[in-house]
Amino acid sequence: MALKKSDLYSSLWRSADELRGGMDASQYKDYVLTLLFVKYVSDKAKSDPNSLIVVPDGGSFDDLVALKGKANIGEQINIAIRKLAEGNDLQGVINNADFDDPQKLGDGKAMQDRLSNLIGIFQDIDFTGSKAEGDDLLGDAYEYLMRHFATESGKSKGQFYTPAEVSRVMAHLLQIPADTPRSTTVYDPTCGSGSLLIKVADAAPNGLTIYGQEKDVATWALARMNMILHGNETHDIRQGDTLADPKFREDETLDAFDYLVANPPFSVKTWKNGFEKDYGRFDGYPEPPEKNGDYAFLLHMIKSLKSTGKGAVILPHGVLFRGNAEATIRKEIVRRGYIEAIIGLPANLFYGTGIPACIIVLNKKDAQNRPGIFMVDASKGFEKDGPKNRLRPRDMHKIVDACLKRIDIHRFARMVPMSEILDPKNDCNLNIPRYIDSAEPEDIQDLHAHLRGGFPDRDLDILQPYWEAFPELRSTLFHSHLREGYSELAVPRADIPAVVTGSQESITFREGTRDMVHQWWEANRTSLEGIDESTRPTALIDELAEALLAMFRTQPLLDEYGVYERLMSYWNQSMHDDVTLILGGGWIEAVQPRRARITGYDNKDKPKFEDAHLVFGTGAKAERWVMDLIPPEYIVRRYFEAEQENLDVLVTAQATATQELDEYVEEHLTEGGLLWDAADDEGKLSPALAKARLKVARGEGAEKDEIDALLAVIRHYADEAAAKKALKMATIELNRKTLSQYAVLSAADVQSLVIDDKWGATIVGAIEDEVLMLIQRLVNRLRELASRYESTVGDLENEVQELSGKVTAHLTAMGVKA
Repeated sequence: MALKKSDLYSSLWRSADELRGGMDASQYKDYVLTLLFVKYVSDKAKSDPNSLIVVPDGGSFDDLVALKGKANIGEQINIAIRKLAEGNDLQGVINNADFDDPQKLGDGKAMQDRLSNLIGIFQDIDFTGSKAEGDDLLGDAYEYLMRHFATESGKSKGQFYTPAEVSRVMAHLLQIPADTPRSTTVYDPTCGSGSLLIKVADAAPNGLTIYGQEKDVATWALARMNMILHGNETHDIRQGDTLADPKFREDETLDAFDYLVANPPFSVKTWKNGFEKDYGRFDGYPEPPEKNGDYAFLLHMIKSLKSTGKGAVILPHGVLFRGNAEATIRKEIVRRGYIEAIIGLPANLFYGTGIPACIIVLNKKDAQNRPGIFMVDASKGFEKDGPKNRLRPRDMHKIVDACLKRIDIHRFARMVPMSEILDPKNDCNLNIPRYIDSAEPEDIQDLHAHLRGGFPDRDLDILQPYWEAFPELRSTLFHSHLREGYSELAVPRADIPAVVTGSQESITFREGTRDMVHQWWEANRTSLEGIDESTRPTALIDELAEALLAMFRTQPLLDEYGVYERLMSYWNQSMHDDVTLILGGGWIEAVQPRRARITGYDNKDKPKFEDAHLVFGTGAKAERWVMDLIPPEYIVRRYFEAEQENLDVLVTAQATATQELDEYVEEHLTEGGLLWDAADDEGKLSPALAKARLKVARGEGAEKDEIDALLAVIRHYADEAAAKKALKMATIELNRKTLSQYAVLSAADVQSLVIDDKWGATIVGAIEDEVLMLIQRLVNRLRELASRYESTVGDLENEVQELSGKVTAHLTAMGVKA
């Protein structure tokens, strides 16, 4: 069975749980990532005879498994990992975590159990079938860990990680041609854990030759491991302070590279510590301020680019507008034409700081002929993700599309001519709000409408995209007011939702959108049916997503990026895992039910199982079945519709029997009621208690009403029990039929169930929700305007006078003088 992303994430985070408490995230990440590394290279060595990583005797993950439960497990893990490090020149890279540290891992038995459990978690992960070159499963898992570690490490210790979404945007902005040879170089002078470099290399079909430098020793080790885990074993990542001691140079001259990416620490106040030579970095520029290193890093990056080189750099917004020496440097950089684009990002994206940052795209090719700088204000496009903000797929794609296609988008992006930037009134101040007004239009209260009635046409004109999509709707909802520039609501305010959603234009729009989605899905059906072991999931979803975007770009009203987001959300939530299962074993194998896995044990050493779709029996011996690709409801809907309808009838029958029982008991189980003497000391009733009281009541010659009530409640109990039993038996029978159906499905059956019933129906429904949400926005705005302008000030004054008169009359009637 192929390894699913969600299962891998769950296992990796459970490994962190084993360590959490004894140390903070900035420390326990070293243990988790080291074991991930050892497990991956050990599995890869088994399946890939050409693996560049040598796994020596005594240094494999299997050797760690043999240590489980041993008293000296920590010491022996250190020895095994040291052997692996020595065999691959990785000393100081993978053997930094001390697995024999009682202060972090506990003493004696506590350490023994913790490390044994930790190894056991990784033991259940199988990377032998993982194709690192064909999928980003392992890379995404590493990013998942790094993101969570950065979140938990806090502001001061989370700077080792650049959010993957930002990294992907930067990689796309470099526009690396598809035929770029692997010998082409990419450099990151402050590479952190290496995520930026890897994303750029992944964006080049043939890969790139990777160079990087990192000051922090522990983070440098993370970067080295990260490179190997992503198949970049031939990287050149060096340790040291880039500004004080750049490692990539020939004597006094810095090496130059084809591409560059960087996310340097913001506004470093100690950048001059150890700084002796500028190696030509400041030629033609004043020296950057002593207490702020932003421009020192930027000038280093410009110097490190070849004459045709291109780079993308993350820096705080202050570099765009700060004065004094920085303003002089900025003017010179602008005049030389090195800045191709600037993208303003949302605040609170990065783990080292909450301030907003920007991406500066550098391009030396034809710099002197640069006509302007393309600017993007992407500060408002994000979603909340725990304590941080995060770019959504739609935000990323919109940024990249705007930049690469030079699309002017109102309040979002425009090409700013160099003449405008150099104009004395701007004087090379690059603060984005100077050039792009991204503020939402003010919702103005119209005093004339409040005084004299009517809807301001200005408010209705803002809704023009809706009127273009629904040409007759405005005249249906409004007619002309007596005053020019105002309209009158033509329908009752309460009818607005029904008129909008029920209009033929709205219905046609929804149906047309659904038809477009079906058309897109059918056009890509061959690619979906062709999923096999050679499929690259990232390439598949890119193909689907780009086709969807292209189809909806011409659709009025509907934002194509909103539609794209619906697809990508489902991909990340479920569809990627499904594709992974299929390419791992084919359609037939992927659909087969499997036994639920044990996820742990409770304090009584009883096993805990993962959630199962079908369960037969109870307790530890119950049959628990998991259907990863096609949950049972899809099988039932396709093959057992009649059985499900019968089950629904039995569900209703049981609910009815239970309701009738509850109502009867509630009516008669009151103090002094007909069933009161049958209840226990807590006032509760059961079939046994009712039967026992009936026997006594008959012996005592009780009243007929009590006997009848007892007989009736016993019948209700029997009816409920029979209904429950019938439902249980029918459920078991349907579940057995469903379980058996998986074994007889053909590949064509599976494809239809997955592509049509699961993926297709879900995506169609999600995009329909996007349309409904869009229409609901119109309804909400119209109701808001109707509420605002429905009554004039005069109407309100008359209403107040009328109510005051009623109050005065009531007071007079009560003998109170007003």
